[in-house]
Amino acid sequence: MSLILFAFVARVRDGLPLSASTDFQHNRELQQRKQQLRTISKALARFPDRAAVRGQELNIYFVTSDGVSYMSVCHNILPAAKAFCFLEDLRWEFTACYNPTAVASAARPYPFLEFDGTIQKLKQQYDQCGGPTLEITLTEVQEELLLHPPQILTLEEVELTNGAANGHLELAAADQNVKLERVTAPGILSLVLNIMCASLNMIRGVHLLENTFQDDYEGMWNVAAFFLAFVSCVLQCHLYLFHTCRKTVKALILLGVIVLCNVYLLGFRNVWQLLFHISVASFSTVLILTRRLQDKPNDCGV
Repeated sequence: MSLILFAFVARVRDGLPLSASTDFQHNRELQQRKQQLRTISKALARFPDRAAVRGQELNIYFVTSDGVSYMSVCHNILPAAKAFCFLEDLRWEFTACYNPTAVASAARPYPFLEFDGTIQKLKQQYDQCGGPTLEITLTEVQEELLLHPPQILTLEEVELTNGAANGHLELAAADQNVKLERVTAPGILSLVLNIMCASLNMIRGVHLLENTFQDDYEGMWNVAAFFLAFVSCVLQCHLYLFHTCRKTVKALILLGVIVLCNVYLLGFRNVWQLLFHISVASFSTVLILTRRLQDKPNDCGV
């Protein structure tokens, strides 16, 4: 089993892809990590020279040197020292093949795609021998990591940092290569139920507001609860349909608001109505959290 699944070389100043390994694997997490890796490459100047992003089964590692960043997606059972050792070997090979002038003058994406042959040889060396040919190289990298540990980044930090570099925070939704999975039948059902709940909250809120004006504004908190529940239902529909950063936190907050509003309005609804609204909100939250990003297929498997 290959532990180094993907390698990528990018120019720091503008994130231009210089070369990458060719792969035709359709592992979902790998495609997600590759997209996140490209996200990082667009804001390399804002990241440390050596860092790692941990995923569920696959991790991203990258090092930056002399205006070029060397990046990889590796299985999490591969020790970090070997992953960074691979990147150091990759850096030496790349600088031996291409001088800084060639890198600086590159104007189109993947101008050094032929470097993939060298990447494949390095990957095979690490897969077959378990590491670099010279053990001293691995030892030196391990000592360097002990003295200067790589910064561990979270996926949210990656999105926020890259979003700040591009003048917006919700990068993933704006990126052309990223889209959400198709809307499913349960998703359509949740949207319909959410719209129904939002409509009921709006109608009850408007009706109560009219009565409140006649009763010297008594019960304004009840009106506010109806309208807050209405807004929360609409926002749940938005969260399901569109990608956003910190989706999990937002989804759980909206669920909590809807539950609290309905509990507060218990005097205006019976138990069955209360359970219906909370069940719809819970159902929608589950679908929001389980709807994932998917990548558009990239040319040449790069």
